[in-house]
Amino acid sequence: MKLLFASDSFKGSLTSEETAVLLEKAAEEVFGKCEVSSAPVADGGEGTVEAVIAAEKGKKIELTVHGPLMEKADAFYGSFGENKAVIEMASASGLPMVPQELRNPLNTTTYGTGELILDALERGYRDISIAIGGSATNDGGMGCARALGVKFLDENGNELEGFGRDLIHVKTIDVSGLDSRIKKSKITVMCDVTNPLCGKNGATMTFGKQKGATPEIQEELEKGMCNYRDVIKETFGIDCDQVQGAGAAGGLGAALKVFLGGTMKSGIETVLDLIHFDERLEGVDLVVTGEGRTDWQSCFGKVMQGIGMRAKAKGIPVLGLSGSLGKHSLDICDYGVSSLMTTVNAPMSLEEALDNAKELYYEGAVRMFKFVKTGMDMRK
Repeated sequence: MKLLFASDSFKGSLTSEETAVLLEKAAEEVFGKCEVSSAPVADGGEGTVEAVIAAEKGKKIELTVHGPLMEKADAFYGSFGENKAVIEMASASGLPMVPQELRNPLNTTTYGTGELILDALERGYRDISIAIGGSATNDGGMGCARALGVKFLDENGNELEGFGRDLIHVKTIDVSGLDSRIKKSKITVMCDVTNPLCGKNGATMTFGKQKGATPEIQEELEKGMCNYRDVIKETFGIDCDQVQGAGAAGGLGAALKVFLGGTMKSGIETVLDLIHFDERLEGVDLVVTGEGRTDWQSCFGKVMQGIGMRAKAKGIPVLGLSGSLGKHSLDICDYGVSSLMTTVNAPMSLEEALDNAKELYYEGAVRMFKFVKTGMDMRK
């Protein structure tokens, strides 16, 4: 029997790699020696770079960039293969980088994300995947584009810095200085939201509050974003309100599409392609996946859905072992996951579950595999 383990990380307790180690130990206890392999995975959010590096034996590249407030910040991205790089914008422009009392998307920028892309270009990478979740920004991606050579000018021809507060002042956009290596590169944008740039479902009105925007700040930013949208439409003929995902990461999706020619793609699908997941399924009899909590949201571009559908296409059964189950968790069974089990074995607090995550996960894995063995014995 050949088993493949491909779980998301359990935030705050277990990494994807740690779940694989525990599953292998549990499988050996129940089945004896069996063939196992693992594929660290993520859905394009936190942990994506680490998952791809681990799966593809890549390397982590660390550098100093400008953070969301233009402060000096330590950031990183991953590289693998001959010319591939994977970037998490949250590493350079993420919300946790901004202290609670300073959170105001008028004052944040994606400039550091542009610096990560620039560094990847300078090192020769031409196939670049960018995960754009978890931003602290609402600058329309101006900061990122500016770091790559795009100039945003006000009515007097003065160059703007690329903060959220600058959106309202954009009069013209000059792309003549855009790094020429961009045209020779493949840019994939990992994005699982379909929000347009402006409007009630746009970047500002949907995500601004969680980044520290008051209703007054949201109104100011929305006016600026509408101005930015109009200048882009007039200059490049692209209506970012008609581009799915343009509003992701405070409008960074729009900038990556308009200025870098990026292709929007599901985060989990991108990760699975990067780690050649379909090839890893060859000859596999059973896949085990999971996440910290499975609920209705798991069916919308998350790890378990992606794993389940890829395995289903090849007729391979999938079991889910998760920390807990929430509302409509069984909906995931419509996406190739045969059944679900939880790691918790008694009523307990979240703190207790996190403190004992490894023990609970291992015991849950043993229980799960015993069910599988029972089914195998019944077929004899």
